[in-house]
Amino acid sequence: MTTSLAAQAAVAFEEVTAALGGVSILEGVTARVPTGSCTAIIGPNGAGKTTLLLAFLGEIEYRGRIRVSPGPGGAAARIGYVPQRLSFDRDMPLTVAEFLVMGLQRAPLWFGARRAYRQEAQRLLGLVRAGHLATRNLGALSGGELQRVLLALALQQEPDILILDEPIAGVDVQGEQVLCELLESLRRERRFTQLMVSHDLSMVTAHATHVICLNRRVLVEGDPRAVLTPETLLATFGLHMGLPDSRSMPRGGACASPCCRKEGEDA
Repeated sequence: MTTSLAAQAAVAFEEVTAALGGVSILEGVTARVPTGSCTAIIGPNGAGKTTLLLAFLGEIEYRGRIRVSPGPGGAAARIGYVPQRLSFDRDMPLTVAEFLVMGLQRAPLWFGARRAYRQEAQRLLGLVRAGHLATRNLGALSGGELQRVLLALALQQEPDILILDEPIAGVDVQGEQVLCELLESLRRERRFTQLMVSHDLSMVTAHATHVICLNRRVLVEGDPRAVLTPETLLATFGLHMGLPDSRSMPRGGACASPCCRKEGEDA
């Protein structure tokens, strides 16, 4: 990757190679995540998509280099992360607000939560249109509601780069629509770079502005309208995935999906 291309990217992967348990997962991955983009990493199961995210987050060892551009003012970029799932005891007596407060205060919850932290938790829930969930038990949430709470937790960091691993996995159709709309509006308003792993090509074609096709190595990357062809999907997934509807793909960074169009706006 040239220096000029790396300079334009929020994240640049350079010859990233990783193995787990002696098995090669990533082989010389070189790709970029344009600043301000919604970049989607797609590929079949076992392609190394989550492994690439874990390498970026510093959770596994790898060879190669991962460059992260500084945030505003030259400070280190702030990273927010929304995992694919959260393992916890669903019978645990913990409200959504208390869960968010745990990320803000050092004192144990049984000492109580400071008013300022309770207000911050409510503000974060408001950002993801989930203020009504504050007093609900965390274990009682649906898949879509839990994803919105995890998104609120990630927004605590005021991230420059937001990482999402399969954000709509286990989410029903209505929850998927709400989450997609939220992510699109938050990215525009808060001007962060979004990097997500997804199996859902309909979501990718509707929302992604940059796509990385991965199957242990990068097969191709670029604008979804140019990249997501039958030939590329065949090479990536090993079977014919069909041609995505080009009318749903973003033009100039604007989502064309019905969930993100304003009322009365034509496709």
